[in-house]
Amino acid sequence: MADDYLVRIGKLIRDARQHRGWTQSQLADALGTSQSAVNRIERGNQNISLEMIARIGEALDSEIVSLGYAGPMHLRVVGGRRLSGAIDVKTSKNACVALLCASLLNKGRTVLRRVARIEEVYRLLEVLGSIGVRTRWINDGVDLELIPPARLDMEAMDADAARRTRSIIMFLGPLLHRMETFRLPYAGGCDLGTRTIEPHMIALRRFGLDITATEGIYHAKVAPGISPDRPIVLTERGDTVTENALLAAARHDGVTVIRNASSNYMVQDLCFFLEALGVRVDGVGTTTLTVHGVPSIDVDVDYSPSEDPVEAMSLLAAAVVTESELTIRRVPIEFMEIELAVLEEMGLDHDRSAEYTADNGRTRLVDLTVRPSKLEAPIDKIHPMPFPGLNIDNVPFFAAIAAVAQGQTLIHDWVYDNRAIYLTDLNRLGGRLQLLDPHRVLVEGPTRWRAAEMMCPPALRPAVVVLLAMMAAEGTSVLRNVYVINRGYEELAERLNSVGAQIEIFRDI
Repeated sequence: MADDYLVRIGKLIRDARQHRGWTQSQLADALGTSQSAVNRIERGNQNISLEMIARIGEALDSEIVSLGYAGPMHLRVVGGRRLSGAIDVKTSKNACVALLCASLLNKGRTVLRRVARIEEVYRLLEVLGSIGVRTRWINDGVDLELIPPARLDMEAMDADAARRTRSIIMFLGPLLHRMETFRLPYAGGCDLGTRTIEPHMIALRRFGLDITATEGIYHAKVAPGISPDRPIVLTERGDTVTENALLAAARHDGVTVIRNASSNYMVQDLCFFLEALGVRVDGVGTTTLTVHGVPSIDVDVDYSPSEDPVEAMSLLAAAVVTESELTIRRVPIEFMEIELAVLEEMGLDHDRSAEYTADNGRTRLVDLTVRPSKLEAPIDKIHPMPFPGLNIDNVPFFAAIAAVAQGQTLIHDWVYDNRAIYLTDLNRLGGRLQLLDPHRVLVEGPTRWRAAEMMCPPALRPAVVVLLAMMAAEGTSVLRNVYVINRGYEELAERLNSVGAQIEIFRDI
């Protein structure tokens, strides 16, 4: 029995390593061991401690085992079932994590309504709690209350939790106004590090922030009296870069102009929240933001983040690939209009309700009903663009949708270096996807999906795409180690079951 467990653990480790794109030697270097030892572990020929499993999981950014539980979470999917009824879109994951970081600007009490209860939020709450912020779920666990201490204890920061969330990078903007020196762990295991830290630094240096990186830690130092003397031009129109610049500008005593800013949904929610804190932001929804900062913020604020357009797209794709009629309620329509225009070109049969307003009083919502449709491949390629273009995070869902359409669809995922590769996991479920290069995938449809057992891709959106294909495949599929899905979706399996899916959550180690 023990040998059987070692073999199964070894296979999980091997799959996680291969998804990460590492050789056995690279994993061995990260663990400080030999390639031959890694080879024995993956073959199930070496005893392995829970501590070593945890170290491997951290190195691969994959939950090989979850200490305190029976083991990693898996999904067993009985596919070929039609969905029906109605399902609500949850609040935005990306807005919620930005607002948690923004709460550090405020000396008063912050209440956030209907916060997404996902792993990314839990990791940030662990970090905030470790540095002295009092956090608690209120109103039957629906809303979140945050009360900051008079002084943050940065030395007590939970570094393990910080390394497991890429959102930790957004602590830089608020903290530079609170202390002259501080340290932060590399964000998300530093997978994003070299690619994204420089655009943040270009913006934040204008507020006097200087960072050096040593041994997995960002060492931050703030020069007093430094402030932007001209507009800040972002070198990357990224969401978190824009948010960091906004967070820094919010408590700058003066006017800051940010150009080439992202105008995406989470950035708009952050702007609305800053306005609730008393910070005036002009140009919301455009690429030029003018922030009228205030040096001290001490207010009791109550704010409701808006709904998540990427979750809305996930649910829409679920209806399309399972050939179902499904009503998706509370869809933030202005962040879905390009996606729907492309789908209309492909032949999607749907209708939408009159618009109404989200709880934040600003975002426009609709209820969207999708019906079974005979889809044709689009004439043009599918490619993302900054808002108001097709959302970068919605591109992977078009891989599953294109797979059920007649003809060939070219998907050009130019933003991320590896994500397109993970979309080819659909081939194990009967898909016909050809990887042309690290950014382009050619999808041939229609697809006769088939059940399979496989490891969850380590990228959030491709992982959900695989789950949706399993829902469409006749028979029983197994998706192993779905921690990455839980990072971005709240109770996704349970909610899909409520509209007719058959997905069982289980653990086996």
